[in-house]
Amino acid sequence: MENTRLRTQISGPVVVTGHTGFKGAWFTELLHYLSIEIAGYALEPVPGSLYSRLNHRGKFPEECGDIRDLTKLSKFIDQIRPEVIFHFAAQPLVLDSYKNPLNTFTTNITGTANLLQAGFLCDSVKAIIIVTTDKVYENLNTGIKFKESDPLMGKDPYSASKVGTEQAVSAWRQISKISGGPKVVSVRAGNVIGGGDVSANRLLPDIIRAISKDAKVRIRNPSSTRPWQHVLDPLVGYLQTADYVLKGNDVRAVNFSNSSSSLTVIEVLEIAAQHLGISVDSLASFDFEPANESEAGALDLDSSLAQTLIGWNSNWTQHEAVVSTIDWWTSVIKKEKTPRESCLADLELLNRKFSG
Repeated sequence: MENTRLRTQISGPVVVTGHTGFKGAWFTELLHYLSIEIAGYALEPVPGSLYSRLNHRGKFPEECGDIRDLTKLSKFIDQIRPEVIFHFAAQPLVLDSYKNPLNTFTTNITGTANLLQAGFLCDSVKAIIIVTTDKVYENLNTGIKFKESDPLMGKDPYSASKVGTEQAVSAWRQISKISGGPKVVSVRAGNVIGGGDVSANRLLPDIIRAISKDAKVRIRNPSSTRPWQHVLDPLVGYLQTADYVLKGNDVRAVNFSNSSSSLTVIEVLEIAAQHLGISVDSLASFDFEPANESEAGALDLDSSLAQTLIGWNSNWTQHEAVVSTIDWWTSVIKKEKTPRESCLADLELLNRKFSG
């Protein structure tokens, strides 16, 4: 692109695992916008996914496969010979991890180890960016903003599996230090929102499903806090992290989150209701139950390292991210824009923010 500061020094090609997922599909759109050559390795998309809505099938080299299949994964990476690998593929849902913990552990730990092994065996790979989560920190629900140096501890199967992912990152970083190999970095973010997410038990997708059916969204934990952020904010951070290490620098892990304090679920509902021109009571029903031990009550990240080290800053406030997500879906549901046009509108806005 010309006349823009939204750039990357990556020359490509790039392998994106999990490209059929919500964040992976947005990331491939971002890379396409930046004219970066892409290849994807992932499971088949779920019905109604952003990947499917964007008609990504056949637009770039891709392989349908499980990251637990090391032979298939290694063969694909060897064929593509990428410069950078961005690893999104995971079992990403806390509540699903309770239903099938073994699948969560093998996908998130063994799958990541397979990806690292395959990447280290391909001599074209210069950097591997491992996407983990804000839920890896030992969380006592005090509301503090976690720093990259804070202790890691998993409580539920999902967060525990992601701590295992972080241990795999540490192990292969040591291998790289002793024997040589790509730079390996863990990037941590959580509660990303944006158009196209159809995941179950996530607030914004649940809101969209409810209003499209003229129903109410059922709220489990209205007082829980999360660092809500527009999906493009951490994705740009992942690119900036790759740029940073490709220049010869090193960093073990980087947090990405809004600089403002996390909003509660009820605050997000109030923003959504106001933007839709309805009351919170008409939008949601509340189950005032005892504290739910399956999910953290308070969660927030400190992104000062990202700001000082790689020059990253969020481009959407939490309020703007909620409104942007609703507008994306409204324009698509009303057929005012196609999903691709809605994504492009957000990308153009991001570009203007960088250029402004």
